[in-house]
Amino acid sequence: MLEHGGRLQRAVQQYAIPRAQWLDLSSGIAPWSFAIPPIPEQAWARLPETDDGLEQAAVQYYQARQVLPVAGSQAAIQALPQLRARGTVGVLSPCYAEHAEGWRRAGHRVLELNPDQVEGLLDSLDALVVVNPNNPTGSLLKADQLLGWHARLARRGAWLLVDEAFMDNTPQFSIGAQAGQPGLIVLRSFGKFFGLAGVRLGFVLAEAELLQRLAELLGPWTVSGPTRILGQSCLLDSAAQQRQIARCAEASQRLASLMTGAGFTPTGGCDLFQYLVTDQAMRLHEFMARRGILLRMFNQPASLRFGLPASEQDFQRLAQAFNDYRKETL
Repeated sequence: MLEHGGRLQRAVQQYAIPRAQWLDLSSGIAPWSFAIPPIPEQAWARLPETDDGLEQAAVQYYQARQVLPVAGSQAAIQALPQLRARGTVGVLSPCYAEHAEGWRRAGHRVLELNPDQVEGLLDSLDALVVVNPNNPTGSLLKADQLLGWHARLARRGAWLLVDEAFMDNTPQFSIGAQAGQPGLIVLRSFGKFFGLAGVRLGFVLAEAELLQRLAELLGPWTVSGPTRILGQSCLLDSAAQQRQIARCAEASQRLASLMTGAGFTPTGGCDLFQYLVTDQAMRLHEFMARRGILLRMFNQPASLRFGLPASEQDFQRLAQAFNDYRKETL
């Protein structure tokens, strides 16, 4: 299993700090969850059905032609490589590590690329994978560039797979509306923006024929009845969505300012996290963890991702920890 953020229980055991005393900033999940609607008893008692309005709500929310709900976008990340004959796949890196891993496990040759390398190699790829905004760097590629790459790939029957897991905060940059075109696949995560990662829900936006093949591979009832009701409620709540967008933007800007004031100006980020490349990554991660603050550390390059603090108390606690670190390292 690859390393991921959010492994709080492991930190509880490693540092002998009770779970309730931790400030978990290790994931890029919004720290404020949308309200959970009443779940009818029948949703628990019956097999889920697909004509309950979830797909229609998602089509409206994502401005897509058609969608396939899945048990978290991770399910699609693992399944999609099985729908292509083995070939050469480019993955813009660093990014969410499950993408490269999924294609390797399916027997494909994986090239981890930076954006400057794509133009020269694009015509030799059977698929190109892009996380946009990127995780963990937060970098954002323009829609025109992505659609230009897709046009070149599609001429040869190749794919462009764009993971927009962190796009909900900036929907104006999404290319989901174009995902009905052959060879263009867009993944959307539900749990991050809505603060409900535990429900395991995501959506695949693509042409109908590909969605049908993916649905047959994944099998029936991949999304539970209660999750379908909850997902539909959140996707239709436009007022709560606008509040979440504003709240995340404000918290992310404040986090960036706090880090800059502490001498650690972010290298990148988006409205759900800030990203820092530093040769002090391991030391700072350990220092924070000993004080019950969990960050996400990366090795290549040495870097840290900071999720959003949820409250004034959380911001103050992080600021105090930075002050203590500065004093210790002077």
